[in-house]
Amino acid sequence: MTTELSRRAFLQRASALALSGVASPLAINLAAMAEASAANANDYKAIVCVFLYGGNDYANTLVPYDASSFNSYYNLRPNLAYQRSALGSTVLSTANAPVDVNGTAHQYALAPELAPLMPIYNAGKLGVLLNVGTLVQPTTKQQFANKSVPLPSKLFSHNDQQSEWQSSMPEGASTGWGGMLGDLFASGNGNATFTCVNVSGNAVFLAGKQAVQYQVSTSGSVPFAALQKPLFGSASCSNALQTLMTQAQPHLMQSDYARITQRAIAANDVLTSALAGSSALNTPYPASNSLGDQLKMVARMIAAAPALGAKRQVFFVSLGGFDTHDGLVTQHPVLMKTVADAVAAFYQSTVELGVANQVTTFTASDFGRTLSGNNDGSDHGWGSMHFMLGGAVKGGRYYGTAPVVAADGPDDVGQGRLLPTTSIAQYAATLGSWMGVSNSDLLAMLPSLANFNASSRNLGFL
Repeated sequence: MTTELSRRAFLQRASALALSGVASPLAINLAAMAEASAANANDYKAIVCVFLYGGNDYANTLVPYDASSFNSYYNLRPNLAYQRSALGSTVLSTANAPVDVNGTAHQYALAPELAPLMPIYNAGKLGVLLNVGTLVQPTTKQQFANKSVPLPSKLFSHNDQQSEWQSSMPEGASTGWGGMLGDLFASGNGNATFTCVNVSGNAVFLAGKQAVQYQVSTSGSVPFAALQKPLFGSASCSNALQTLMTQAQPHLMQSDYARITQRAIAANDVLTSALAGSSALNTPYPASNSLGDQLKMVARMIAAAPALGAKRQVFFVSLGGFDTHDGLVTQHPVLMKTVADAVAAFYQSTVELGVANQVTTFTASDFGRTLSGNNDGSDHGWGSMHFMLGGAVKGGRYYGTAPVVAADGPDDVGQGRLLPTTSIAQYAATLGSWMGVSNSDLLAMLPSLANFNASSRNLGFL
C-alpha cells in the first residue's frame, strides 16, 4: 500500500505539471516536487554512470585470489584465466573480507590492467560491489530453476538487459532511473537543460517523464553549423534561417519543433560561454582514449556548473566492445586499461576541482559473463562485479555477498552465470538517496525496490 501511494503521488505531481501549461518539452518547471530535498539544495552533487556495453567479463575484472577460489576459477577457464603470479600488485586488502553464503571469506585482485585504480581503492575512495544484477525480488537458485518467482524479462539478451539496467524494464522503455532522478532535480537547477547530460549519444537511462537528456560531444555542445558562420557568407541569410527554424507555428508538431530548436540554440550559447569561462583542467588524460575524452568533458561541465546554475546533475558516458565471445584474452585487457586510465584521470580531475566529495562515479554493464569459457571467450551471463568511486564513497571495502566459485555452485545458474544477490534497484537507491531523494520517491522511481527489506535498500557505500 505504501509503495502504491508513493507511486501515485509521484505520478500526480508529474500530471499536475503537464496540466499547468508552464512547462515546454525542454524548459522544465518541477516546482510541484518541492518536497524533494534536492530541489532546494545549496550544495552541488553529481553522479556519473560509466556503462560498459556488451556485458563485461566479471571474472577477469575482479579476479578470485584466495587459493581455493583461484584454483576453481583457473580450472573453469584455463584458456582465459590470469596467472596468479600476474596479480601480485593488484591484490586488494583482506580487511573487511567478504563472505559467501557458506560464511567463507574471500580475497580478490583487480585485473592487472586496472592498476591505476589501486591508489584510489587504497585511499578508501573506491568500493567494490559484488554480484549485482537485474532482479525483480530476492531469488534463490531453486526459485530460478522452478520459475516460481518473477524474473527479469529476456535474461541474457543484450538490448533487453541494457534497458533493464538503465530503466528496470526491457527494451522499449521510455524512462530510465537517471532521468527520473533528473525529474526531481531540475527545478533546483538554474538551467534545467543541463540536469541530465549524455556524452556518448543517447540512452534510456537519462530519459525522464519530464527531463530530456542533453547530448554533447567530447568538444562541447553541437552547434547549428549554418548559424555559427554566415550562411552563404551572409549574416542576413543566417538570421533568416534562424527565424524560420524558431518562429511560432500554428501546428502542434511545428510549434514543438520550433521551441526545441530555440532551446538548442540557447543552450549552445550558454554552455559554450560557461565552458570558456571555467578553469582549464591540468589533470592529464590518456591519449586515444574515447572514454577518457567523454569523462574529460564531464569534468569540464562540472567545472562550469556554477555558471550553469547546476546543483544536481546526472551524467552518462560509455565504452563498447565488451561482448567478448572470442578474443577475450587479447581484447579484454585493452578494455580494462582504457577504463582504468580514463576513470583514474577523471577522479583526479574532481580532486583538482575540489569536488571529489560531491561527485560519485559508478560502473554498469548489460550483464556479467559465464565463468566457463567457450574456448576463446565467454558467453552472456547475469550477475557481475562493479565499482563505485569518489570522495564520498566508503571505499577500500566490498559490498554485497561474495559468490561461491564453483561449477553448479549455489550462485551458479549454469556455466558460471551468477545468480545476483544484489539488485540494480538497491544500487540505484543508494545513489539516489545520497543525491537527496526521499524514500517515497525512490520507491516510486524503482518499483522493485519494495520487494527488498527496508534495511537492505541502501547498500551503505555512500
